[in-house]
Amino acid sequence: MKLPTKAIIAAAGLGTRFLPQTKAMPKEMLPIVDKPVIQIIVEQLVEAGITDIIIVTGYTKRAIEDHFDRSDELEHELRAKGKDALAEQIKSIAELANFVYVRQKGTPKGTSRPVLNARHLINDDEPFFVVFADDFFRSEIPEPVQMLEVHKKTGSSVVSFAKVAPDQVKRYGIADVAEQLDNKVFRLKGLVEKPEPANSPSTYAVTGCYLLTPDIFPIIEKEKVGVGDEIVLTEAVGELSATTAVYGCVIDGVWHDAGDKSRYLQAIVDHALVDPNLGPEFRTYLEARLKQE
Repeated sequence: MKLPTKAIIAAAGLGTRFLPQTKAMPKEMLPIVDKPVIQIIVEQLVEAGITDIIIVTGYTKRAIEDHFDRSDELEHELRAKGKDALAEQIKSIAELANFVYVRQKGTPKGTSRPVLNARHLINDDEPFFVVFADDFFRSEIPEPVQMLEVHKKTGSSVVSFAKVAPDQVKRYGIADVAEQLDNKVFRLKGLVEKPEPANSPSTYAVTGCYLLTPDIFPIIEKEKVGVGDEIVLTEAVGELSATTAVYGCVIDGVWHDAGDKSRYLQAIVDHALVDPNLGPEFRTYLEARLKQE
């Protein structure tokens, strides 16, 4: 069995929910304390053995390329000021993986489009990750590593999930469960995109990370239009699950959606509280501030 070494990160969205901040800065570069969301995702993929990161971007995303490039002038200035550790940290960002940038193009749009744009970079016999740069987990074992363990056992495609409240299912792709293997892993019967609560087959929501086998390509290449007149990756994976085994993995960790303003703020607070340097002082501030309300 081949293990995945490549990942596609979808990063072409305009980030309209964060305007005007995202007018000039990609939403993927929004910081979680001092680290952009997309760097957190890349670091987790690297821990799962990924060596090649394919980032599908749009015309406003140059800052992403700059972030993962070397910055000799900045490194030199930091070393001149005796900040060698910080210089090494900046240097290491460019060395996390081999980065390839592809411009998103084509219609209809949708979550399958980045996969089609990067198709020529994926071999016909290798599994690969697809990640949307809004969602990530704070977890002891990174999300992609947890998914990889399921793939090693099954040899099949794996989709990440989290439990959500029943009234929240209409915001997500939701699992239709065929068979529960244990409390974290199940086989999919299908996926339902944004169902109404009364019609939802479960409360397992797709969290934006997929480990896919190449048999997904013939389905995606049909460019079948679905919800919102777009080509939707969850619908393609649901179609795949009708003919071959596809597994869901409930991720053990704290799920953050940086594409939503409220949940983005929650992610910052969550990471600040567990930071050994920032946490104690920040917690004291929050407790005092809440008492003023």
